[in-house]
Amino acid sequence: MESLTNLPAADATASTWRVTRNSGEAEKCPVRDVLDRVGDAWSVLVILLLGEHGPYRFNALKRAIGDVSQRMLAVTLRHLERDGLISRRVFPTNPPQVEYALTDLGQSLRARLGGLTDWALENHEPIRAARRRYDRDKA
Repeated sequence: MESLTNLPAADATASTWRVTRNSGEAEKCPVRDVLDRVGDAWSVLVILLLGEHGPYRFNALKRAIGDVSQRMLAVTLRHLERDGLISRRVFPTNPPQVEYALTDLGQSLRARLGGLTDWALENHEPIRAARRRYDRDKA
């Protein structure tokens, strides 16, 4: 596979994401760094739900997502909070209740995820049909 760093940079933006595999520079690449977060299994769903329906408490968010484990949801929320994409508010009740909401930064990401969401909705059935054809042909 050709290294991305050997390709000519069209502009400064293109050169910021060009990194060599196994170069030790991957963590410095802004595109990889951000996509590592939003490319995980649950982050996009959390961002979309919080953006569409407003703040959620932990258990309500878990129910809305469905098949996420409590531990994985907690880890996802912690990562999103660390990245500044969501806020966490603790209510002084017994037991304490926690509510999660998108920050302005999270809202800006959600706006950009809209195109991807629309594309997924429009192309879900053709992708499923392609998978069925592939599986049938490979069987």
